[in-house]
Amino acid sequence: MSVQILSADFVVTMNADNTVIEGGAVAIDGDRIVEVGTLADLKQHHPESLVRRLPNRLLMPGLVNAHLHSGVLRGTAEGLPVWDWLRMFIDPMHRVLQPREAEAASWLCYAESVLSGTTTVVDMWRYMEGAGRAARQIGNRTVMVPYVGEHPDYNYFDHLDDTERLLETWHGKADGRVEVWVGLEHAFYSTEAGHERAIALAKKFKTGFHTHSNEAQVELDEMQRRYGCRSIQALEKLGLLDAERTLLAHCVWLDDSEIELMGKRGVAVAHNPASNMKLASGYAPVEKLRAAGVAVGIGTDGEKENNNLDMFEEMKFASLLTKFATLNAAALDSWDVMRMATIEGARAIGKDHEIGSLEAGKKADLIAVRTDTPRMTPLFGGRDGNLHHNLVHAVRGGDVDMTMVDGRILVENSELKSASMADLIAEVHAVVPGLFSRRAAWLAQNSQGAISPIGNA
Repeated sequence: MSVQILSADFVVTMNADNTVIEGGAVAIDGDRIVEVGTLADLKQHHPESLVRRLPNRLLMPGLVNAHLHSGVLRGTAEGLPVWDWLRMFIDPMHRVLQPREAEAASWLCYAESVLSGTTTVVDMWRYMEGAGRAARQIGNRTVMVPYVGEHPDYNYFDHLDDTERLLETWHGKADGRVEVWVGLEHAFYSTEAGHERAIALAKKFKTGFHTHSNEAQVELDEMQRRYGCRSIQALEKLGLLDAERTLLAHCVWLDDSEIELMGKRGVAVAHNPASNMKLASGYAPVEKLRAAGVAVGIGTDGEKENNNLDMFEEMKFASLLTKFATLNAAALDSWDVMRMATIEGARAIGKDHEIGSLEAGKKADLIAVRTDTPRMTPLFGGRDGNLHHNLVHAVRGGDVDMTMVDGRILVENSELKSASMADLIAEVHAVVPGLFSRRAAWLAQNSQGAISPIGNA
């Protein structure tokens, strides 16, 4: 395939220097970036290449959503703190969820993601053969982490047998865009034998491990009761930090000893500011984590606890929540937040050598953002202009009008090209009445909701 050149008003590389190239361009050969520079230089270096000009646009790396749950409960799981929310809304849904409904959710969530500039997602979900099919067709990059409850009280989740089958059938598929990791919903949802098998699977397949941790104060009390120590120390004691890479979602309630341990063990964090605010979970000490060398990515969490998958909005929340919680208006600079959503998020999942920045040799995962909108006006380029502040505090996912993964355009002129959005929405409307009806019927028979993970050793 011949080299193609995309040119825009600005190229935001997210390289080590956060270089911004005015009048910049990206040369692409197949699924790889071969050169990034000014349009004049790239035309000289690749004189036979087709040049596609994108006026009133900037090019930047596709965003990495480090923690997502596909789902179709948007706007129907409101007004409760996290453990009650799980007991009354989420776990009852898992009890009655069927494969077709799970697959419809993944198609919709992956479509929403690429439409708003997210090219890679870490998705903890159910019946994930359907998620694999969705990712293969839509074209996004996906780390699939089955929602596992490896305990008799939580046998309505997927199990490690399902994870092993998924590892054998889907890991590395879709031209390498689909990876499978091992996961547990929470450490509470598994026996210690399950913990041992989970890490054994991760080691056998040389893949990562993902779970929720330190999400609420009540969890710390339970870890202390069960294991006589704080949550991160308990995860280490249980062997759950021994995978090639470990990614923990939330990490709100940490003390300095846990942060130090995470830095030493190379544990990464998925920071979910919108979810943490909505569920009144608290504030994650992002600056302390990053200072300790912990890779901190940004996640939207699920559609039910956010209630959208817009990573641009999530960047703004990440910045504002840190400033608010620390009473420091200078906390978490916009460049830092952008790095968390791109190259640092890629590092959190062990993919920073392939994605997360626009540099020669990396995958051609990039997006075009409109610059001719009120939200981007006025616009001053350069490393010290206002471009990065606008991207974090003003831009929304709807300002993305082109998304490319592996050199393939998935969204063009703000339209999904790899699937029919109307069909995906129609499928969700077809399946959700049954899901909600079954959940309502189960709750009518179980008015206290699902078994609480707290207090059940």
